[in-house]
Amino acid sequence: MTTTPAAATTTATATSSSSSASRVWFVTGAGRGLGRAFTTAALDRGDRVAAAVRTTGTLDDLAAEHGDRLLVLPLDVTDREAVTATVQRAAQHFGRLDIVVNNAGTMALGMIEEFDEAAARAQFDVNFFGALWVSQAVLPVLRAQGSGHILQISSIGALGGHPSTGLYSASKFALEGMSEALAQEAAAFGIRLTIVEPGGYWTNIYKSMTMAEQLPAYDALRAQLAEHAGESNDSLPHLAAEAVLKLVDSDDPPLRLLLGSAVFDYALDSTRRRAEAWQAWEEVSRAAEKAVPMPEDYLESTDA
Repeated sequence: MTTTPAAATTTATATSSSSSASRVWFVTGAGRGLGRAFTTAALDRGDRVAAAVRTTGTLDDLAAEHGDRLLVLPLDVTDREAVTATVQRAAQHFGRLDIVVNNAGTMALGMIEEFDEAAARAQFDVNFFGALWVSQAVLPVLRAQGSGHILQISSIGALGGHPSTGLYSASKFALEGMSEALAQEAAAFGIRLTIVEPGGYWTNIYKSMTMAEQLPAYDALRAQLAEHAGESNDSLPHLAAEAVLKLVDSDDPPLRLLLGSAVFDYALDSTRRRAEAWQAWEEVSRAAEKAVPMPEDYLESTDA
């Protein structure tokens, strides 16, 4: 039987008043960009939100409009102890957590050689470790409930590395690897997890980007990249929020959700090119493995 697109959409996003009424969200990086869009969309539909922000005052307008359905919490996601305390405060305040959105993130630009240790670690501290600390902190709450949905906000950058965005992509690759394992570990407790991979959106991430100190050796490559950059045509954050609402309303959410035509096309194309390369080198790949029983002296051997 062929399922029409309309029927498939209806099935995937079926909701009821009991399943979507007054759910509790925990959103990091809620003060701006996609995080603010997710927070606004949740509040507008009648849900409650614990909004974790780096800078206080950024959600004063939403607090005035939505009253006690919004709890604004100051948080630096790189501080593990603060993350645990903030999650506990949110859960105690609202009595539960239903949707956790790991949205806080930063972007640092520069060629791999140009990053010093501090800059490289800073990229991972927010994009990977911040999400890890939040994930660990919410799991006891969600396990006790036997339910919950964790959304890991990744990026088109997790689909491939490119010159000047290598460390950003690496942090998102790490996030996705951790999240794939977590999805399987958490499923036994009735907890769902989705990796959300947005394309370009007009958010403050572009205004807050940091740059590694540039080495003259890469000036020619930078000039070449600039020639092909073109004018960006990113999208508005509220469209991502609308997609996320459909995601959290689904009875069968996917492990991954692409947001935007550009990222959708890029994902398919990059997957096709990888498959073609794997197939071209299939003979070499298969010849590199031959299963044999464990050698008797394997455990005593020092040969790595």
